[in-house]
Amino acid sequence: MTQLDSARAGRITDEMGAVAAAEGRTPEFIREGAAAGRIVVTRNCARRVAAPIGIGAGLRTKVNANIGTSRDEHDLDAEIEKARVSVSAGADTLMDLSTGGSLAGIRSAVMESASVPLGTVPIYQAAVRAADRGASFCETTPDEWFAVVEEQAREGVDFMTVHCGVTLESKRRADAAGRVLGVVSRGGALTLEWMRFNGRENPFFSQYDRLMEVFHEYDVAISLGDGFRPGAGADATDRAQVQELIILGELCERAWKAGVQVMIEGPGHVPINQIAANVQLEKCLCRGAPFYVLGPLVTDSAPGYDHISAAIGGAVAGAAGADFLCYVTASEHLRLPSVEDVREGVVAARIAAHAADVAKGIPGAAERDAEMSRRRRALDWEGMFAAALDPARARALRSSSRPSEDDVCTMCGPLCAIKMQEQVK
Repeated sequence: MTQLDSARAGRITDEMGAVAAAEGRTPEFIREGAAAGRIVVTRNCARRVAAPIGIGAGLRTKVNANIGTSRDEHDLDAEIEKARVSVSAGADTLMDLSTGGSLAGIRSAVMESASVPLGTVPIYQAAVRAADRGASFCETTPDEWFAVVEEQAREGVDFMTVHCGVTLESKRRADAAGRVLGVVSRGGALTLEWMRFNGRENPFFSQYDRLMEVFHEYDVAISLGDGFRPGAGADATDRAQVQELIILGELCERAWKAGVQVMIEGPGHVPINQIAANVQLEKCLCRGAPFYVLGPLVTDSAPGYDHISAAIGGAVAGAAGADFLCYVTASEHLRLPSVEDVREGVVAARIAAHAADVAKGIPGAAERDAEMSRRRRALDWEGMFAAALDPARARALRSSSRPSEDDVCTMCGPLCAIKMQEQVK
């Protein structure tokens, strides 16, 4: 039985109990949310992660870190270090988006080195295999696509992004949309290329029931990918994006009927005044399924600082009800991220997620901020570091500049407002 099957049968699994303990919720709260499709409990039955993650309504907003090689750079040791740093910085999950080197070997090494849920985009491996034999991706067969999905499920991948909403109908609307930047999803672009060349429907859509059989067998959560996500603010919330979301809502319900857990992926580049509307659309059209957003980036004009743009959008999206933030690094649109880019990207996304949790009233979020304030009032530096989202960074900055008096900082020194209040008392 999958987690969804168990929840519907009234059974609280060990994984649901672990999520409840981590979230400060009752096991029944988790079971009810999972049964309704509002909560996903990540668990591939072929791989027992140390701590299963709950994603969805009423739970702490989660953060994903993307890692992975490219054809130009495929250093396995570097990717393992990125995985390690991501987890140590607080990432809840990892996605391996590798397209260079031994993809199976990279996945295996990542799963061995990081005991957090792992996601993938299986169509990437189908494309790489075609290229390795000197063929075009357009020459691949649906059987090859499904073979990769089953292979990765058997290896223990916990969730997969599959672009099932890229259909002939959504393609028609996208072609007529007159977008500034067209299609920026790599998986979406591959699927469209195959459909145009072969003049056929997307196999992951036309054979969706076949896909559900594999996901159900291994209890892999499907992350319904947004192939038409906007890559420019000017393209946000257009007919192509919304048409795909309508299709994803229908596929979401079909997955639930098949006993498969579902997340819905979302944009992308979205002006800040449209973010809440995007979240509301997803929650309505997809019946409350967890929403997994990339950023969203609130401006297109900040290369080198896209982790900041994404954190702004992530905080707004999370406060509006998004459940899962995919980090963005400073290297977005520019290069494969470095280890330090990855660390900063995770922390930026965690700040956004925490800000959203305070707004949503998630247990423990506002209490953490209150604890920081109490420690500041007491000029308790060790207590401040303990309450910080990134204690190492806070401690390093404090240590880099010594004040004239040990209990204050060099910004105010003896003119510290808090210290003066205590002296007046």
